[in-house]
Amino acid sequence: MDDDDGSLIGRRGSYAKGVARRQEILDRAIEVFAERGAYGTSLRSIAQSIGVSHAALLHYFDSREQLLLAVYEHAELKRDADPDRPEANDAVDVMVQAATANVKVPGLVELYSTLVAASLQEGNAAGKAHFTERFDRLRRDLADRIRAEQATGRMRGDVDPEHVAALIVAASDGLQIQWLLEPSIRLQETLGTLATLLHPPAAD
Repeated sequence: MDDDDGSLIGRRGSYAKGVARRQEILDRAIEVFAERGAYGTSLRSIAQSIGVSHAALLHYFDSREQLLLAVYEHAELKRDADPDRPEANDAVDVMVQAATANVKVPGLVELYSTLVAASLQEGNAAGKAHFTERFDRLRRDLADRIRAEQATGRMRGDVDPEHVAALIVAASDGLQIQWLLEPSIRLQETLGTLATLLHPPAAD
């Protein structure tokens, strides 16, 4: 559908007006979470903060968790669609750019970390399925980039692409959690060190 906002979580609405309304709710929710955070807030209080009725929110989302997942997914889609976003040069650069963009939106890294942790809890099937699929897709994309870099000699060839992909994701997520605790950590430079470690050794 041409009027689809791209989000996959929750109900999109049957008509263009409903799709647009859902997108407005997600845009406003991003602002609210950036200002106040999402921890410990009920669906009803989120609706009040956004400026819609509880019933209106339930029309699009079945639960608080589903709304939070949709908010983060929506924020990612907006980030990826930014026409001013520079093109990533390599696999590490993909995660550097994502992490750098995330920390520019207050509350977004906290929301992401909270959602990943919640997805591990028993009974959160939607969260578990979402992040399992997300990590699988991300690792496959990075592994493909790594193979291309190895083929052109831009990355050392004695490392397994799938293993490196998983390590890059782990480094990015782990550093963002450390940044939440200590904002002086320089994400871009620290993640960029991975590229140096993976660069082919200089010839003798």
